[in-house]
Amino acid sequence: MFEKQRTIKQPIAIEGVGLHTGNSSRMTFKPAPIDSGVRFVRVDLPDNPSVIADIDHVVDISRGTTLANGDAKVYTVEHVLAAVAGLQIDNLTIELDSNEPPIGDGSAMPYVERLLEAGIETQNADRKYLEIDTTLSYSEPDRSVDIVVTPSDTFRITFMIDYRNPALGTQYTTLIDLDTEFVEEFAPARTFCFLSEVEMLKSQGLIKGGGLSNAVVIYDSDKGQVEVDRIRKALDLDEKVFVGETGIINDIPLRFYNEPVRHKALDLIGDLFLIGVPIKGHILAARSGHKANVALVKKIRALYEKKKLISKYQKPGSAAFLDINGIMNIMPHRYPFLLIDKVLDLEPDKQVVAIKNVTINEPFFQGHFPGHPIMPGVLIIEAMAQAGGVLLLNAIPNPETKLVYFLSMDNVKFRRPVTPGDTLRFEVEMITFRRGICRMKGKTFIGDTLVTEAELMAKVIDRE
Repeated sequence: MFEKQRTIKQPIAIEGVGLHTGNSSRMTFKPAPIDSGVRFVRVDLPDNPSVIADIDHVVDISRGTTLANGDAKVYTVEHVLAAVAGLQIDNLTIELDSNEPPIGDGSAMPYVERLLEAGIETQNADRKYLEIDTTLSYSEPDRSVDIVVTPSDTFRITFMIDYRNPALGTQYTTLIDLDTEFVEEFAPARTFCFLSEVEMLKSQGLIKGGGLSNAVVIYDSDKGQVEVDRIRKALDLDEKVFVGETGIINDIPLRFYNEPVRHKALDLIGDLFLIGVPIKGHILAARSGHKANVALVKKIRALYEKKKLISKYQKPGSAAFLDINGIMNIMPHRYPFLLIDKVLDLEPDKQVVAIKNVTINEPFFQGHFPGHPIMPGVLIIEAMAQAGGVLLLNAIPNPETKLVYFLSMDNVKFRRPVTPGDTLRFEVEMITFRRGICRMKGKTFIGDTLVTEAELMAKVIDRE
C-alpha cells in the first residue's frame, strides 16, 4: 500500500457503449490535484456539472451503482471505480460525454490498461488511510448475506458465494496484496448473470448495451435449447446462442476457474472506494452484492467521519469521544454556562450522547434552593440544547465562525428533580436540518431513568 497520493501523468480516453443505457460513450481520464479525490464530469451537459465519487452521491444500487448530483447522473460506475481503487489512484477527473461509462468486456481490465498506459504519478502529499480498529458487520438474514470487517494492517478481502447452480456451485477467493494481485488476478474478472435474468432485465429497459461479449451468462433452466431459443427470439438477438456443455451459454471459457466470485470481489473493491478514503481492514463477505456493499460502506463512512471529528477537536489519549477541551473547541460557551462535560458518542448528522456531572459546586444551587438544591429545569434543557449544538455545529463547515440560536421548545416534560451527585446523560437526535434550521428531539437520563424530554428547534447564524 502506497504512502503518497497518486494520480495519472496524462489524459487518456476510452470509448464504447454503456451496459444498461446502450448509449455511446467516450470517457476521458485526466490528472487531478492533491486532495481533490475522484469526480465524474458530464461534459455533455450545460456548465459541465460534476459528481463526486462518494457514498453521499449514491442514488441507486438496483443493478449497479449510480451516482448523481442534481440532474447530473452517472450509471454503473463500480467497474471504473474498482480500476481506480485497485491501482490505488487517489485523485482523478473522469470526463464523460454520456450518462454511463463504456462497459468494455464486462471487467475492470479495459480501464486498468488505459490508466496504466497514461502512467501513474506520485504526488507530494501523504495518503490518508482509515484504519479499522473495531469489528463492523452487516447482514441480511433473509438472503443469507453477511459482511464482516475486522482490523488488519493491510487491505484484504475474503469472499464466498454459493449459488445452487452446477456451473457455479460454491466459490471462494481471497485478495491479500492489492499491489501484486489486483491487475492480474481480479481486474480481468467479468460480470455475470443468469439466463433467467436476461429477459427480465430487458423488460425493465436495462442491459441495452449488454451481450455475450461483455458478460458471462449462466444457464439456469431445465427446458434446454427450447428456452434459450425462446429468449433469443424475444430479445431479437442475431447472434447464435446455445446451451453450453459447461453450463455457460455458448461455452464461453472462463478466465479463472472461480471468475464469478472474483468479479464479486471486484465489485466490492469499487463500492468500497465510495468511503472516500482507502481502508486498512479485512473484509469477509458471503453472498454480498451492491446493496449490502453500500450498506457496509455507510457504516464505515460513519466511522471515518467520527475519526475526522476526533482528530480535528480532540487531543490524543482521551477516553471520551470528546472531552471538555474538545467541546470548547466546538462550542462558544464558557463558565458558568458551559453545561456539558464530555461527549460519549456522536454519529454525524444523526445523534449525539453527552454527559453532565452535577455537583454541589454549581453556582445555581446557592439560590435554587438554599438547603434543598435542585437543578433548574431550564438549565437541564439548556444542557440538552448544548449537546444538540455540538451535533449541529459538526454538521456545517467552519463551526468556529457560527452560533446556534434556539427558536422553540415543544413538548417539554420534567419527570423527576435533578440533585447534586446526579450524572445526566443527554441523547439528542437530529430530525431535520434544512436552510440553516434544525429540528431535534432530546431526552435526559439518570442511569436508565428518563428525567426530561423535549423537542427543540434551532437556527445556525454567523458570528459577528
